[in-house]
Amino acid sequence: MRNGSPDLCEGPLLSRIIFYTVPIILTGILQLLFNAADLVVVGRYCGSISVAAVGATGALINLLVNLFIGLSVGAGVSVAHGIGAGRPSDVHKTVHTAIPTALVSGAVLTVVGVLGSHTFLSLMGTPDDVIGLSTVYLKIYFLGIIPSTLYNFGAAILRAAGDTRSPLYFLTAAGFINVLLNLLFVLAFKMDVAGVALATTISQLISAVLVITALMRRTDECRLELRKMRFYRRQLGRILTIGFPAGIQGSLFSISNVIIQSSVNSFGSVVMSGNAAAGNIEGFVYTTMNSFHQTALNFVGQNYGARRFDRIRRIMVICLVSVFVAGAAFGSAVYLCGRPLLSVYITDSQEAIEAGLVRMAYICLPYFLCGLMDVTTGLIRGLGHSLVPMVVTVVGVCGLRLLWIYTVFRMPEFHTLPCLYMSYIISWSLTFIVELVIFIVLLRKVSKRSGNGG
Repeated sequence: MRNGSPDLCEGPLLSRIIFYTVPIILTGILQLLFNAADLVVVGRYCGSISVAAVGATGALINLLVNLFIGLSVGAGVSVAHGIGAGRPSDVHKTVHTAIPTALVSGAVLTVVGVLGSHTFLSLMGTPDDVIGLSTVYLKIYFLGIIPSTLYNFGAAILRAAGDTRSPLYFLTAAGFINVLLNLLFVLAFKMDVAGVALATTISQLISAVLVITALMRRTDECRLELRKMRFYRRQLGRILTIGFPAGIQGSLFSISNVIIQSSVNSFGSVVMSGNAAAGNIEGFVYTTMNSFHQTALNFVGQNYGARRFDRIRRIMVICLVSVFVAGAAFGSAVYLCGRPLLSVYITDSQEAIEAGLVRMAYICLPYFLCGLMDVTTGLIRGLGHSLVPMVVTVVGVCGLRLLWIYTVFRMPEFHTLPCLYMSYIISWSLTFIVELVIFIVLLRKVSKRSGNGG
């Protein structure tokens, strides 16, 4: 145990993986509740246009933020490798390089997001009755993006060290405050989408303060001392080598979603509202599956540093089976409860609810395919290879979806929501198969190189 955190290189794997993953799942759900609270409050008290306005920002936020959040992946993998290999000096320098990197990343995002909000939304074809409110939401959101990047980098370090509970506690506090502020700003101050954006910004600030404080209070190699923060060249290079491709992958992945959002926009604000509500609900299924991605990343990372290749093979099997079961179970349950769940978000448009149900049928039910793809990405990154999954994702997800939209979807007889959503299923399946083969080949190579055979 390090600083109360479990050693990921020892002990029974199945139970360790489950106990490690559950707090990540709960943390992810709380993060989603930030946006869910936004949509529910504006949906019930401001109308479906406000729901569409908030929902229209999701793909764009992911596009701009994912590049820098990917760097937090690089920080987490670097910390995990250092811990597994028993190199405390490397871990110490990585931690003190990661936090200033988070600050710079957040500052860049603030400038780009605030200045470019209206332009980006216009390029996405956001309808005139939505774009004004969407712009307001985005500008306020990006004014608070530095705390968000700090939290993500800090949480990545804690998880790499085996601590998944602290981020859960911090998001619990911040999420509770977010809900209260949503109600205060919208009901009492009548601020509409500006109120929910401000509530999200304040809650992100609280979570950032908590995670930085936790790092400063640690007693192991992950302890943060503000006066020692600087950019250590080798550690920064490692963070960028692993994190930049991960960020590029996330951003390029989001480009296809931005284009799909633009395609959804072509069906009008009612369909946009249903799509936004359904996407938010599906997010709870996705975060459950993506938690196994983070588990695979950090378990493989520490065991790769310790050269425990026998455990890495078992980690692969356990994580893939777990994400399949979780995705299939939760995806089916959410789809079956789709209508009442959508009714929580949308109270003034039955047509919008029907549009949301169409999305759920084609994305939520087969969502386990996305989970399998994400886990294999985490497995590969845990070995220290980040460029490979980036290339595969660009070709298999972004490329295929764009090809689909600009060929099949353009045909009048196929210009429908079901046809648009089919691009998800096809891209998930093909990308998973290719990445799984690549991981097996890479693991065999590094294992033989280390003299462990197999």
